[in-house]
Amino acid sequence: QVQLVESGGGLVQAGGSLRLSCAASGSIFSFYAMGWYRQAPGKQRELVAQVTSLGITNYLPSVEGRFTISRDNVKNMVFLQMNSLKPEDTAVYYCNALRIGTPSDYWGQGTQVTVSS
Repeated sequence: QVQLVESGGGLVQAGGSLRLSCAASGSIFSFYAMGWYRQAPGKQRELVAQVTSLGITNYLPSVEGRFTISRDNVKNMVFLQMNSLKPEDTAVYYCNALRIGTPSDYWGQGTQVTVSS
């Protein structure tokens, strides 16, 4: 079992920055691929960024160059630095822990990010 708690969401003006944090506890953090997903009202949840257990990252094309995902395997945390935010980035952001090749797939409760124009 992995428990995930997100923080760092809020209201920001377009062009601003936010840093999301996700604290993980429970199982061996370093075994998991960690990701940030988002879901806007009326839309499907989408993968924003992911970092594997080997440190390989991938990003949603619309956030590439603006967002950076990172992980700290000592503190069992994953971060999403979001710069040059746009109103279309407004969504609830969820932290995810996935142990690839197993059914182990965990979610945080979500944190709201609102970008005003």
